[in-house]
Formats: sequence, structure tokens, C-alpha cells
Amino acid sequence: MMPNKGGIVDAGALPSAQYTQQYIKDDILVSNIRPYFKKIWMADDDGGCSNDVLVFRADRGCDSTFLYYILANDAFFNYASATSKGTKMPRGDKTAIMQYKVPCFNYETQLRIGKLLRSIDDRIAVNKKINDNLAA
Repeated sequence: MMPNKGGIVDAGALPSAQYTQQYIKDDILVSNIRPYFKKIWMADDDGGCSNDVLVFRADRGCDSTFLYYILANDAFFNYASATSKGTKMPRGDKTAIMQYKVPCFNYETQLRIGKLLRSIDDRIAVNKKINDNLAA
């Protein structure tokens, strides 16, 4: 996973662990090591991930995109960092993370918020591609 909400890159090697965590499309993956790096990704396909990654799945009545943006907010990463354990390579405290308060909106409002924020992110991605092309 890339820092600062940069998504993912293909793994350079297969993990040495015998088992990995499964995730499905629309799950939200958050790196649990050094939460201040703000590594988060919303799965666009099914797959497997390291056991150092937390996999969040929206319950019924919760929009995945809305949940992604709640967890991608700096307030969540600040909370995860403040409640983390360890100094050299801090890890998020899963018990504390599960206590993080998610705003309660009706499903239609969640859809509108998620759609709006996704459209802003899509526009930023297009502008980044244009800027990268201009630089080349």
C-alpha cells in the first residue's frame, strides 16, 4: 500500500505466511503498521492481503464509499496513531480502532456524500494525469 492514501501497487513477492486475509470488492483496506503513513485503499476486485492490513466491510445500511471516506479522513488516522502501540514500528490498536465513531446518516445521505467525494477524487486523478503528461 502506498502512503498518503495513494492506493496500492502489485506485490514484488508472495508473502511467506501460510495464510493471508481475504478481501472482496468494495472492502476498505487500512495498513495497521505505522498508521501515520495513511495507507488506505478501497478494493476494486477480490484478493488477499497481508495480516498487517485491517479489512473493513460495510454492514447492511452502510455505503462502502461513505465508509471509505470516513476512514480516509485525517481524523481517523490521527486517532489510530494516538491509540497505537509500540514506538519503533507502531501498530494500530484494533480494540481502539473498533471504537472509532462513524457518523450516523441515513443510507440516501451516505450515497450522496460518497458520490460527491468520489467525483472530487476522480477529478483530482484526471488533473494529476494531465499534469504528469505535461511534465513528460
